Amino acid sequence: MSLGHGMAAEFLTMCAWRASSGLMTQKSRNIEITQVTEWQDGRATQFEDYLAAEEPLEIRAGRHSLGVTLRTPGRDEELVAGFLFTEGIIAQREDLLALRMPADTAVERNVIRVDLDPSARVKSGGAARKFSAGSACGVCGKASIAQLRQRGLRRPAAASLFDPEMLCQLPLRMRATQDVFCRTGGLHAAALFGSGGELLVLREDIGRHNAVDKVIGWTLLRGGLPLNDHILLVSGRGGFEIVQKALTAGIPLLASVSAPSSLAVQLARELGQTLVGFLRGRRFVIYSGEERIAISASSPAGVL
Repeated sequence: MSLGHGMAAEFLTMCAWRASSGLMTQKSRNIEITQVTEWQDGRATQFEDYLAAEEPLEIRAGRHSLGVTLRTPGRDEELVAGFLFTEGIIAQREDLLALRMPADTAVERNVIRVDLDPSARVKSGGAARKFSAGSACGVCGKASIAQLRQRGLRRPAAASLFDPEMLCQLPLRMRATQDVFCRTGGLHAAALFGSGGELLVLREDIGRHNAVDKVIGWTLLRGGLPLNDHILLVSGRGGFEIVQKALTAGIPLLASVSAPSSLAVQLARELGQTLVGFLRGRRFVIYSGEERIAISASSPAGVL
């Protein structure tokens, strides 16, 4: 994640404060501790370092496997709910009848079993829709935007104008709550904000699409979809699969601290989503949906 000099210094100071205050000493399943050797200015030093955990997670419905993804353990129920919804396996919260979480000590601790409404169930002998996703994959076999159209994705509902000054404050608000990133430096984040810039939920994961699924799953399990008048901010780039998932949740504005891909821009423009990239400091680039951002008439079109 690339930060401006001032924001980077503030972020590192915040992380150092958490470490010194004891807020980062407790080991959890989403963090591993390892011995490393650091070489600096001709001197080698050994110490314990933190690693972001990465483990497979399988989702099963009855005898059928619905997907395997590599993820950072934690908030797995949100990840599963969000994955099932954004991949079109379920259409609403009521389609997820039960979700059984294994204990951390269970033999199958990386297997989550779900009961789905019969309308969503993968039937034996049918055209089972299977997914296999790495931590950097989210499109999971979808070949084109045309296939997404068949799912009935719609233009996000009209939203009130978003203040560009408020948008510029969001990356720092996101980083301020990235606890595991502070310890490991190796996780992506997705943060959901209200229309006024208030942080509603943040989730971290080794895969940026998993972090997005956790945020959307959190909302789905609370009956909060669609997410009209909300902003989703992601670390890293704004890829096609992130735009797809945000559209599924009805999010009108998706922003990233890095660049979007060409296919992400094409999908956002076609389905009327506001897509912002390079949101850093006091600058961002609007790739789609400029009408939702209250830029002045004197501003160069699309760039602030």
